[in-house]
Amino acid sequence: MWLFIAFLAVPLIEIALFIQVGGAIGLWPTLAVVVLTAVLGTWLVRAQGIMALNNLQSSFSRLDDPSEPLAHGAMILISGALLLTPGFFTDAVGFALLAPPVRSAVFAWARKKVTSAKFEMGGDFHVHQAGRPNPDRANPGVKPSEDVVEGEFSEIPSGKEPNHPGSGWTRH
Repeated sequence: MWLFIAFLAVPLIEIALFIQVGGAIGLWPTLAVVVLTAVLGTWLVRAQGIMALNNLQSSFSRLDDPSEPLAHGAMILISGALLLTPGFFTDAVGFALLAPPVRSAVFAWARKKVTSAKFEMGGDFHVHQAGRPNPDRANPGVKPSEDVVEGEFSEIPSGKEPNHPGSGWTRH
């Protein structure tokens, strides 16, 4: 329902703003402002996107949780789409998402609303709410101290013969 209201309200807001701004400053200055915000927004999105990518890479290299840099990158991508969309309301929201404090506030709000799961090899399966592990929801069947993985194997010949029928999993 909220998505329907947004798809209905945003174009109405944009049309009203175009009429108001166009009546106040004229047609050509209004169109110039729209083009200028698109160009400026593209430049800012590119600069912020490079910084977000560097933050993500350093998060991976430090083996930190990459969720915040990924969320910032996604918000920068959304702000780029909003800035390229002609309109004053979408430009205002797009420029707001380019501000790191606004992105941090949106990320903090989203972190409270989202439940995520985390699985580590050799460890327990935990369900996290608002970034905190929930030890009550740990998978009782997995013990971190178990180092043995049971299974079966068969040796595969090194060469493929010309009349080999294949495994059936791929088509040749």
